[in-house]
Amino acid sequence: MNALQIPVTDMASQERKTLEDFKGEALIVTFWVSWCPDCRRDLEQKRMLHEAMTDKGLNMVMVHVPAREADPEAVHTFLHEHPLPFQLLEDNGRELFDAYECQTLPTTLVLNKRGETEAKFRDKASIQDMMPAVANAMM
Repeated sequence: MNALQIPVTDMASQERKTLEDFKGEALIVTFWVSWCPDCRRDLEQKRMLHEAMTDKGLNMVMVHVPAREADPEAVHTFLHEHPLPFQLLEDNGRELFDAYECQTLPTTLVLNKRGETEAKFRDKASIQDMMPAVANAMM
């Protein structure tokens, strides 16, 4: 199965979605867990990017990876204490995470309008590192 077709769950509506649903839009996909300090820092940077770019044709989704979460309930506590403005999806264990051959958290993918991966960034990447790939994806 193509990674774009792997179903994940929208954490708000509980509807099944795939990344293929976002074709036609430039998309940032970030895999994360609640206990990870680098993920927390990254989510805050993504919040600022979201505020600056959401009306310019860039969509963002955060994919929670429950198989990498120490406590299954921790994500709900985290989201209650730190509401996020992005669409939140939940992986099936780590199926989508593995399909994109991710190794670290956070990992961020930049997908172009055709759903193709423009770039993949590991845990220490900054927003500035991602911007050239974001610009290409939005073309």
